[in-house]
Parts: sequence; structure tokens; C-alpha cells
Amino acid sequence: MRVFVIAGEPSGDALGGAVMAGLKALVPDVTFEGVGGPLMEAQGLSSRFPMDELSLMGLAEILPKYFHLKRRIAECAEAVVANPPDLLLTIDAPDFSLRVARLVKAKSNVRTVHYVAPTVWAWRPGRAAKMAEVIDHVLALFPFEPPLMQAAGMDCDFVGHPVVTQPVADAAEVAAFRAKHGIGGAPLLLVLPGSRRGEVARLAPVFGDVLGRLSQEVPGLRAVLPAAGNVAAQVEEQVAGWPVRPLVLDPRGQDAEVFAASKRAAFAASDLALAASGTVSLELAASDTPMVIAYRMHWLTQEIIRRKLLVDTVTLVNLVAESRTIPEFIADRCRSELIAPALRDVLDAPGAQEEAMRLTMERLGRGGEPPGMRAARAILARL
Repeated sequence: MRVFVIAGEPSGDALGGAVMAGLKALVPDVTFEGVGGPLMEAQGLSSRFPMDELSLMGLAEILPKYFHLKRRIAECAEAVVANPPDLLLTIDAPDFSLRVARLVKAKSNVRTVHYVAPTVWAWRPGRAAKMAEVIDHVLALFPFEPPLMQAAGMDCDFVGHPVVTQPVADAAEVAAFRAKHGIGGAPLLLVLPGSRRGEVARLAPVFGDVLGRLSQEVPGLRAVLPAAGNVAAQVEEQVAGWPVRPLVLDPRGQDAEVFAASKRAAFAASDLALAASGTVSLELAASDTPMVIAYRMHWLTQEIIRRKLLVDTVTLVNLVAESRTIPEFIADRCRSELIAPALRDVLDAPGAQEEAMRLTMERLGRGGEPPGMRAARAILARL
């Protein structure tokens, strides 16, 4: 069995690595080619070009790279058509991967599977019908997505979310983390301004001001900021002028597993979190860390999305648990004078979010078969 697989960013690389491992367990002679990162390469993929060429987000970020991306799209599609595999598996990165699928379908009958359903429940619902023109089967991360994909004419299976398989720090690791960094019993705020340069540039000034405001009301407040490697230097520069200097966990020069363990401990040790919008809200829920979500996009992307948004919340915990217990401050409401009081309210009553976080993990598959294996079984069942 041959699979051509494409992932465009670290989260897709993690999904790809897991489903590839699942396929190898079920079909030992399977082989892979395509584009991916280190986790997919560990499962036997030799990436045609560095995956980070595709790690872009938002219209304003994509436009300058348009012609280069267009050449990469054609390169991938031509490789599939020239030597048709049993399956083209595209993972997220729809602006890239679905264009590859369209070119492939125009010249072949290769079966196409897309891992991660588009957020048609949030905005641009017409994407499902357009996607159905080139995708045969969708692997969904959320339980409310299959009916939407099936209504558009695609096979779709809910396979669970990878967050449910990620390890969580225990009490001993939490105590060790607090002792190592001299935190003791002080209130600890986890600060998560994103993993992309644009996100950090837009959110760090706001988050720093929030920290200053909150520290005036919460004596002894400490802060910890686990940085992504690609923005660690930028984070260090941004936080230098914050009124409360956070402990920055820097992955550069560290063993990846050691850093991951430290990050897990920071999540579990924190009393509350201020985080950018995204899947990090699920990671926080997995660690039982109460949160406030805040986000500000590039103004052009923000204006386009504002006009098309279909839901009253973008926080995944709110959506999966069908609750609105996680406060969020998006776009024009991403202001420190609004965020700081919300954080204080969460710190005073952290239990208000407990049920929503527990229900979210249950609905995403905690305790069941790992999502990578479920995805592999779903692919093979419909192949």
C-alpha cells in the first residue's frame, strides 16, 4: 500500500505521525511519500521539501508567498498523478492541500482523504460543498462535524482529538516545578501568546499590560510563558519591558522531551491561563487549568472573518461542551482593561469551568482508542 501524505504545520505533522503509525500497525508493508515534518519523517517519510514552507496563517501572511506556494502545489500534484498512490491523504492546511487535491482529481481517480474537517460551523459554510468536489473522505476531530460533511456529499468519521492522548503532569511533577523555580504557593498565571510571529507581535503588548493590571490586585502573582522555539527570541525581547517579568521556558538548546515535560508541568502548576485562541484551550482543559482566551488577528483577516462568523464563540471548549463558561476577548475586545477583571473572576472562582473541561475531554475521546489508530481504521474501512 502506498500513501502520498501532505501536512503543512506542526499540528498536522503530529496528526500525520500518529495516523502513519496506525497504518503501519495495520498494514505492515505500507509506504509513504509527500511532505511533512519530523514526526512524520520518524514514521518513514522523506519530505519532498521542508514543511515549514507551508506554515502560514491568514490572507495577509499568505499573499506574499503566493507564487512560491503555487509552484509547490503543482509539484505535489504532478508527483501524485505521475505515479498514482492508493491514497492521497492531506492533513489540514486547506489553502494548500485542497488545491493539490483539485489538481489530482482533475487528472486521476486517486482516492482523497482529508484529515481535519473545515470549520464550516464557524464561517464560510459553502466550503463543505466545494471540498466535496475533490475530497472523498474526511477524518473529523470533533463529534459535531460528521453530519455537516456528510450533508455535503463526503464520507466522514469522527476519530477523536489528539489532545486526549497527550500526557498530563501529576502532582509530584507540579510540586517539583514550583520548587525548582521558587514559586512555592504563589498564584501562578500561565501566559500563552501563540506560536506564530504575527500572533506574538500583536498579543504580547496586550498580555503584558494585563499582567501588570492583575499584579496590582493579586499580591505575589507570578507568571510563566512556555515559548515555541521559532518565536523564543521574539518572546524574550517582548517580555523584557513587562511590568511583571514572566519565567520564559525556552526550548532552544534543550532536549525536546525535557522541554515538553517542563511545559506540561507549567500547564498543570498554573492557577489560571491567559491564552491565544486555538487548540491550546483543549490542552488547558486536559490539564484542568481554568482559562481566559484572547486574540487579535491581522486587521485585514479580522475584518473578513468578522463579516462571515456564524458562531458566538470561537473557544473550542465552549463549542465542544456546548457551554459558554470560558471568557473570550476577540478582535476589538482584546483589551487589557477587559481581560484583567475576567482573569481575576476566574482566579476567584476557578471551579466554574470544571464541568465544561471534563465534558470536553470525554466528548473528544479520552479513555478510548488513540485517534491515530481510529483514523487509520477509518481510512482502511472505506478504502
